[in-house]
Amino acid sequence: MKNGQIFNTSPQVRTKSAGRVFDHAALTTQGMLAKNATARRPRTLGHSLMQEGVVSAQEMIVALRQFERKRTSISEAVLSGHATRDTKISAATAKHWDVKNVEDLLENIDMRLVDMLGVKTCLRDGILPWRSCGEETVIVVADVQTFLSQRAGLTGLFGPLRMAVAPYRDIEAALLRLRGAQLAEDAETSVAVDLSCRTFSPKQVRQSLAGLLVLLSLALAFDATATLTILTLIALTAMLAFTGLKLASGVAVLMRPRPTVASNVQVFSQPVVSVMVAMYKESGIAPRLVRRLSRLDYPRDLLDIILVVEAEDELTRTALRHSCLPTWMRVVVVPKGAVKTKPRALNYALDQCRGSIIGVYDAEDAPDPSQIRKVVQRFHESTEKVACLQGVLDFYNPETNWLSRCFTIEYATWFRIFLPGIERLGFAVPLGGTTLFFRREALEKLGKWDAYNVTEDADLGMRLARCGYRTELIDTVTEEEANCRTWPWVKQRSRWIKGFMMTWATHMRAPVKLWRELGPKQFLGFQILLLGSILQQLMAPLLWSFWVLPFGLHHPVASFIPHWAFLAMMGSFFTAEAIALVIGVAALRKTKHRLSWWWVPTLIMYHPLATISAYKGLYELLTKPFYWDKTSHGHFDAKVDIN
Repeated sequence: MKNGQIFNTSPQVRTKSAGRVFDHAALTTQGMLAKNATARRPRTLGHSLMQEGVVSAQEMIVALRQFERKRTSISEAVLSGHATRDTKISAATAKHWDVKNVEDLLENIDMRLVDMLGVKTCLRDGILPWRSCGEETVIVVADVQTFLSQRAGLTGLFGPLRMAVAPYRDIEAALLRLRGAQLAEDAETSVAVDLSCRTFSPKQVRQSLAGLLVLLSLALAFDATATLTILTLIALTAMLAFTGLKLASGVAVLMRPRPTVASNVQVFSQPVVSVMVAMYKESGIAPRLVRRLSRLDYPRDLLDIILVVEAEDELTRTALRHSCLPTWMRVVVVPKGAVKTKPRALNYALDQCRGSIIGVYDAEDAPDPSQIRKVVQRFHESTEKVACLQGVLDFYNPETNWLSRCFTIEYATWFRIFLPGIERLGFAVPLGGTTLFFRREALEKLGKWDAYNVTEDADLGMRLARCGYRTELIDTVTEEEANCRTWPWVKQRSRWIKGFMMTWATHMRAPVKLWRELGPKQFLGFQILLLGSILQQLMAPLLWSFWVLPFGLHHPVASFIPHWAFLAMMGSFFTAEAIALVIGVAALRKTKHRLSWWWVPTLIMYHPLATISAYKGLYELLTKPFYWDKTSHGHFDAKVDIN
């Protein structure tokens, strides 16, 4: 059913003249809720909230419609669009049920009770086992309905209960002050140690690389031409393997187009969708992000947007406080820890998400308004094995300069040809960092993200495949800002390549086990995707040497191998370059941009930047492997339509 549709709630909700009296069956059963609230009055909580002046009759009608659809509690529905009402609602709820309205939760909290229930459960449900009072345990809740639904389980755990109420934000703040450090540590170690790169040792890699360089120096001293020939063959093999996979992907996309997901088809019961946005030093873009996310066409009572901010980032936190956040957006502050990375922040915030579908956006993103509906529809249609949906990424500033044009062509190839193609061919998909949506159950089963991996997305894509889950590309676009300043581009790309190196090294600790879990086909794809792209970028200067041939210059390899073999090498190189150009043109035509295809050949001058980035990434792998080189956003989006 469409958002905003008028629902017939006549059996439960009756209106009488301007003074509207509500008789809601689900609420009147709550008379047994608190020991001192038994059958004390017939009026409902909704009636009390109106009588106390917290809401108007019209707002209560809307709230009860949302409650009838089982999308939210009465308190949350009343809060919708009025974040400052939580204290008033808490006070009115306490008065209605004749229970204590707790104002200072930090006073005398018995953390043994919290630990019995689990701090993550407390945060998720807005429940705080506060302290013992005689033979009873005082349970502080943000919403009475939560107490009602969980009373039996709480009684079995704590014995006789007494209810009290407090705003959710106060419960959350108290729990995070007392158990924030524990939650931060959990966020850093959520992935099993054998699948995490947190035990990565740069010293061992430096020793191995030093040994390799010694052998290479000896080989060059013994026979430089033979050594260069072997290295060139390795680089060419990596290039041909990657190009072959790209070509197969293009054929798969053309031969087997995926049906478009309609956003206007409604599933029987729409789920709550939580979307996390990790922010760091994003004070300038914060207000624009709020406006962009407000365009999402999904019921607000089912949308849970979490803006994840580091504790030390006071500028971003201040900007968000002044952005008039609606109630379906909230800020989660991540405490300091051993590392400061996006995946650690996401792990920390996931425990506070309310949805069964978990999404991830970046701070500069402008998603398609119908995106959430399409995601919900596709998950509804697919099997449980489809655990992740990856959206298409594009840029809203493709014509800023030459670098932005090349980046746009590269993204078009990656998200419109390569990733959809390898998914349809049955290979593991290295995820992009944004416009990702997961089944929460599968994500938690995997241990969430590896907090130490700087390309946590690609790593998670591999772990999904290892556990037998599938990732699908979905036909919905998120626009973001093309990083089109040279040095920031190099820094961003170096982080990506460093993460690929770390991901490959981590998963290849036990290659036999990896082979068994992925199978031969996906294992080969893993090598081409990660190792192949790493080698291709690091060894690219050897391949650039073929460009001297059209100018009549001599190539050193030509004098070492038979002429036919050299012609085969030369032909393979130029054929791979031609295939890349054709695929680039085809990918560009799949976008809405009107860039001339003549920009595609200029990628030949764009790729050396990736090689510079690769060596920067390799250096950081050996010196500071977990360092997150932050990309600054919001420089070229002034003309984006965000209203």
